[in-house]
Amino acid sequence: MGVYKRLRCCGCDFKKIMIKRLDNVKLNIFEKEDKLAEIARKKLGKDIKYIKILRKSLDARDKDKVCWVYSLAVSSERIEESAKELEKLPSAPKVAVIGGGPAGLFCAVRLIQHGFAPVIIERGESVENRRKTCEDFFCNKKLNVNSNVQFGEGGAGTFSDGKLNTQTHDGLNKDVLELFCRFGAPQEILYSNKPHIGSDKLFTVLQNIRKYVIDNGGEYLFNTLFCGLTQKNGKIQSVIIKNLKTQTESELKFDCVVAALGHSARDTFKMLNKSGLAMQPREFAIGVRIEHSADTIGFAQYGKNYKMLPAADYKLVSHAHPRTVFTFCMCPGGVVIPAASEEGGVVTNGMSLYARNGANSNAAVMVQMHKQDFGEGLFDGMEFQRMIERKAFEAGGGNYKAPVQLFGDFLRGRNSAEFGEVKPTFASGTKLAPLDGVLPSVVTQALKAAIPDMGKRLRGFDSAYAILTGVETRFSSPVRILRGGTGESCSLQGFYPCGEGSGYSGGITSSAADGLKIAEKIYEKYKTH
Repeated sequence: MGVYKRLRCCGCDFKKIMIKRLDNVKLNIFEKEDKLAEIARKKLGKDIKYIKILRKSLDARDKDKVCWVYSLAVSSERIEESAKELEKLPSAPKVAVIGGGPAGLFCAVRLIQHGFAPVIIERGESVENRRKTCEDFFCNKKLNVNSNVQFGEGGAGTFSDGKLNTQTHDGLNKDVLELFCRFGAPQEILYSNKPHIGSDKLFTVLQNIRKYVIDNGGEYLFNTLFCGLTQKNGKIQSVIIKNLKTQTESELKFDCVVAALGHSARDTFKMLNKSGLAMQPREFAIGVRIEHSADTIGFAQYGKNYKMLPAADYKLVSHAHPRTVFTFCMCPGGVVIPAASEEGGVVTNGMSLYARNGANSNAAVMVQMHKQDFGEGLFDGMEFQRMIERKAFEAGGGNYKAPVQLFGDFLRGRNSAEFGEVKPTFASGTKLAPLDGVLPSVVTQALKAAIPDMGKRLRGFDSAYAILTGVETRFSSPVRILRGGTGESCSLQGFYPCGEGSGYSGGITSSAADGLKIAEKIYEKYKTH
């Protein structure tokens, strides 16, 4: 069908142009995208001067005829698209953004677009220094409890492949992708069915965001812990911060504070509870990382020509057990990484680089937990997570090695003696150990029912040689900081809970979108003043 669109065209200002949308355009896996213009020309019967990919996905239902499927916007006229400018406040109030993960950073960027100059307070390090600190932990077991895979510039998403697929349908998701591209992410995330950036490219994106924030009057305070707040008549007055290098505390006054804490800021949650903020416990999921060879997953998904295609992914759900079991944060051609943020605990996460060309593929296999499993108290879920992490630490030998077990042995309740065709990638080392002693029985029983069930839909998923690495506990925040329709805390005016740590998102895209949403709430509040 044809649509009219007002765009800058051929030097003329915002002229009406006819754009044609073409759906279900197919290329076999041996054809190059250059052919898309030729296909569009044949369908329109005229020269194509503008072509834009709107959507790209892989159709692998018939493994003998795997093909790429596109939706295109095309026109016979040249088109130059320009970014929209947002309205700015002539005099903006002072805003603190606590946390430099996706929610905090995108909130800060949108605030700048509206004329604010936010101060980002981050307990961890800049991404350059954080990367070195994490490598030191991976190799030498030296854990920095304030700068690690969970804390630091970019948040936990920095070390998780930068997957941008989301189940939410927030209208701001498109803005998130466009902003990522503006700061250096690959353009294909705008149209890919399963967009990802890759942790290696995310490092550059984060540095570009930082430059933008600083160049526009914003400020970063790295190695700075948010450790308290003051309030008056139910309104935020200031935040208390501690410089973690000098161990000195100071008080900074702000008109409003955005709390984009991340899901692992356990000490901060407790501090906010003591400060009287309205909070409630949340249910979450725990599980393990499962590793297969990337070739196994590629062949199962795409057939004999899998090496001609990007590393294969999957998303599986099983109801073979009363508890729902699902895969999460699947990393094609990736590795399992140490993600602890507290001493004496083992936590896993998955990471892929942009190329996704590693020998193994991994994913979290998660089991839904309920309050009956860990208690009704506000922090019972958090303590439950901590208990599982400490059990994993002990089972791994007490030096941040992860306990691992071959799935075939796990299923039959026997100890693993050696690895088979799949070798573990966990950077801090592994120890063969039974996971029954680490995970609650409801979790192990659910995994033993679900993984074979998933294997019925993805051949090889339940391979006896697949490696289970424990434990995956940081799926989501175990608490929620309650907020109202204005985006502010239900109990403290001017305090804006935001993102995954406050219980309002899950994953990079939805967290970034929530950051944009809170920035708009703040703008709307002060625009009317």
